Amino acid sequence: MAHGAWQQQAAKGFPAATALTRLHPRPKRCTFRLPTSLTHTHTHTHSPTPTHTHTHQTNKNNNKNNPNPNPNMTLQIIIIGAGLIGPRHAESVLSNPSTNLLALIDPSPSAAPIATSLNTLYFPSLSALLTTPNTPHPDAAIVCTPNHTHVSIAQDLLSHNIHILLEKPISDNIPSALSLLKTATQPQHSHLKLLIGHHRRFNAYMLKTKEIITSGSLGPLIAINGLWTLQKPPSYFAPDWRRAASSGGVLSINLIHDIDLLHDLFGPITRVFAEKTPPQRPATDASHTAEEGAAITLRFASGLVGTFLVCDATPSPHNFEAGTGENPLIWEAGKKRDADFYRIFGARASLSVPDMRRWSYDGCDGEEGVGGMEKEKGWGMPLRTEEFEVQKGTPFDLQLQHFVEVIAGREEPRCTGVEGLRALVVVQAVKTALEEGRAVEVRDVEAVLAESE
Repeated sequence: MAHGAWQQQAAKGFPAATALTRLHPRPKRCTFRLPTSLTHTHTHTHSPTPTHTHTHQTNKNNNKNNPNPNPNMTLQIIIIGAGLIGPRHAESVLSNPSTNLLALIDPSPSAAPIATSLNTLYFPSLSALLTTPNTPHPDAAIVCTPNHTHVSIAQDLLSHNIHILLEKPISDNIPSALSLLKTATQPQHSHLKLLIGHHRRFNAYMLKTKEIITSGSLGPLIAINGLWTLQKPPSYFAPDWRRAASSGGVLSINLIHDIDLLHDLFGPITRVFAEKTPPQRPATDASHTAEEGAAITLRFASGLVGTFLVCDATPSPHNFEAGTGENPLIWEAGKKRDADFYRIFGARASLSVPDMRRWSYDGCDGEEGVGGMEKEKGWGMPLRTEEFEVQKGTPFDLQLQHFVEVIAGREEPRCTGVEGLRALVVVQAVKTALEEGRAVEVRDVEAVLAESE
């Protein structure tokens, strides 16, 4: 979805609906399998290979004043934004037996054939959908638009009693994120759910990592080292907003994923320092002003410390996507140990991710060390390794099912608007550290929220 189309929409509103094609979603076989080795609870189970035919029912769940449908009814979901991530969410909606893809919404006419390929309706705006006769009222929306449009779109959805799964980041700036949270907590909207799409919390490798940490197997945690390093192709930067310092950049688009994961695994980050990597793209494209990378130091509320290197201008396998194989558009490393992106260090053991190898001296008592050294645990003693198996799942599918469960009241949200704000505050602190060349204390999110009231 082009940045310009959303800019025009914000300036003068969506165009009126013209030609709309009603299509019926195709029957689709899907597999929804929760990794049995992981600690993750759902209150109901799915057949390993459920088959479900989605159909539009105009008389179903059409009460616009009741956004909490019967838990056993199919949720009518709309996707807003037809860019890179929107169609991926759409596939999850189509494959889930509890959801129906009602429509794809995007102001650009180029989105119409994408809707056709998904066998769903196309509308240029939410208002066009809502004013079209005999069209069901959406129960929920997944917002996949440029970062700077997130808040205005989410507020519009709230005003029409629609639950929201908002792609990360919650916003491109803290004040607008606060305004959204304020709107979402108003009495007339308190029954609506606002979740932030930090889908990596549902990745099988992350679920397993959290399970290992929580078990105490690593002992008291000492440090974390993280990497997100790869090379984006020139075509990625075709939309002008991805090249601009004000709206693009690897920190807001990519690092924020890892910041949220670090929060989920280790708790709040309280201080950051950062140094910018040498820019590569401006030499051949003067319009490219967005940052390309940074070396970052982190301190957590628990006392844990960490380093993180993020860069989108280097050939490298050390990134979440190459390591986990989550994104079909990004090459997956064949050997997980060649593409580690997290190293977690504890007093008892260390863990590398995604090869899931635990290094320790467990079971080494009584063994002779290197060169006949004294038999004690330490650098002269050979390390033992243990590898954990991970059964892959599809994070977008798991996140969508969680969204369904939250709307039905069967689960508590795992990534709320407040958690989305927490990650944004850290990214903004990293940007400040880059600009001012100093360590930056990260403001407590609860204090930020209290000050905004």
